[in-house]
Amino acid sequence: MVKAVVGANWGDEGKGKITDMLAQNADVVVRFQGGANAGHTIKNKYGKFALHTLPSGVFNENTVNIIGNGVALNIPILVGEIDGIVSKGVPKPVVLISERAQIIMPYHIKFDEYEEERLAGKSFGSTKSGIAPFYSDKFAKIGFQVCDLWDDEEMLKEKIRNVSVQKNVLLEHLYHKPLIDVDETYDTLMKYKEMIAPYVCDVSSYLHKAIKDNKTILLEGQLGTLKDCDHGIYPMVTSSNTIAAYGGVGCGIPPYEIKQVISVCKAYSSAVGAGEFVSEITDEAVADELRRRGGDGGEYGATTGRPRRMGWFDCVASKYGCAIQGTTDVAFTVLDVLGYLDEIPVCVGYEIDGEVTTSFPVTRLLQKAKPVYETLPGWKCDITGIKEYDKLPENCRKYIEFIEKKIGFPITMVSNGPSRDDIIYRKSDIR
Repeated sequence: MVKAVVGANWGDEGKGKITDMLAQNADVVVRFQGGANAGHTIKNKYGKFALHTLPSGVFNENTVNIIGNGVALNIPILVGEIDGIVSKGVPKPVVLISERAQIIMPYHIKFDEYEEERLAGKSFGSTKSGIAPFYSDKFAKIGFQVCDLWDDEEMLKEKIRNVSVQKNVLLEHLYHKPLIDVDETYDTLMKYKEMIAPYVCDVSSYLHKAIKDNKTILLEGQLGTLKDCDHGIYPMVTSSNTIAAYGGVGCGIPPYEIKQVISVCKAYSSAVGAGEFVSEITDEAVADELRRRGGDGGEYGATTGRPRRMGWFDCVASKYGCAIQGTTDVAFTVLDVLGYLDEIPVCVGYEIDGEVTTSFPVTRLLQKAKPVYETLPGWKCDITGIKEYDKLPENCRKYIEFIEKKIGFPITMVSNGPSRDDIIYRKSDIR
């Protein structure tokens, strides 16, 4: 059976914990899109980890971890992550890399930095990981696939020369920066080849066989619906598709094989970077208190370290996010964080030009949207460690059930702490 774990909102929803938890019973975990521009924070018996490229199944010795063809592969970061977790006592994971995955080149990162520098105050808030230049090259058909590393020397250098002609015009005349050196780039690619040679395979064939053998396969998405380049808050989005529908494309399996889509929602909202965020908390003292208490050690980006923007739960965005993902189950995370509040606002609608809507609009209208709130009573206690839904405080259960009704998708998992065991499984009437 193939399951997908994806984000319903802006990313940072706690997907890493949910994937880590589900990976205990998975044979295969696949990263199917995105790059090292965002991360998953995981806490388990080995310690606390921020993964950027590795699938979250690497902590389970019986799991095969796959980098799919849809991933923007930063080879030094991937290999550094493998070495990093092993150095902390994690058994060396089984990792497979698709021969069709495309490589983030050193000049992609440079172009990302140069463009953010050029745009200055009008920048997109990039993590400067090379993601947008990488995907631009991929779809312009001037990228490098992993399999290209096995071309003969002259053929590979000719590809580098052809790319350099275009890139060097921009470097010289737009950015006024050093030009790409063909031999230096070739040498870098040969180092990359040596680093990943033991991991490369035909991932699609491997997964087709795994499906035929009735293996449990977990597809792991990066970021969330609202950062999808087609369905998100364009243009303040990532450069890949963050939705479960891309899972089949990003690892080479039929879409109908995805039987379960677990969309992860936080019990409040947070976002890193620029873009529309209707339920954002405008009182900085209130936002900072939630940020300080949030997550495991506070709400700061796993990749950037930037303080996350904080907001109340947004039913409009979450209903839309879950619908686009094709959600079968919602995993509701960090609920324990809200235990300090007397009252909890929930965004239930957007006011746009004097009209209230519960439908998520395009960016042009989203820029004018004002949040419409309903306030629910808090439960004023620590719920960490509770294992049964009925043992949660009444106001806590009412909060969950209120949100479930508003978004229209079943909340079947409730996370009430940072560890993989801090989870409550729940039956829902909404199906």
